[in-house]
Amino acid sequence: MSPADDGQGVLRRSAFASMAALLTAGGTLVCCVLPAVMVALGAGAALAGLVSAVPQLIWLSANKALVFGVAAIALVVSGVMLHRARLAPCPADPAQARACARLRALSHWTWAIAVAAITLGALFAFALPWWMARS
Repeated sequence: MSPADDGQGVLRRSAFASMAALLTAGGTLVCCVLPAVMVALGAGAALAGLVSAVPQLIWLSANKALVFGVAAIALVVSGVMLHRARLAPCPADPAQARACARLRALSHWTWAIAVAAITLGALFAFALPWWMARS
């Protein structure tokens, strides 16, 4: 078995995928939740200043379907990788086994936070506007 195929390699790749999913999920929060919360709190002028300083926020909001699509793909890929890595062996050395278990737990928590972030972003981007239009 080559070093790239051992359990540690699988766990490292799944941890990296979980971090990538969290990063893309953060994009959904910046795209849709941040502007809505700032306006709701009466910080519209601060939002206007933020948009003038970081005009990429407009692109994210205008292309929210693409942002959510990429985030969903990253989430599914990382979920599949975590599922495959669930039975990956950890080293026999106790210190390395603890590090392996911590990495596995960190990967699962990171993935769960990414799921929560995408869910919150989808609520603000799609569900709430739809619900408000029906009212």
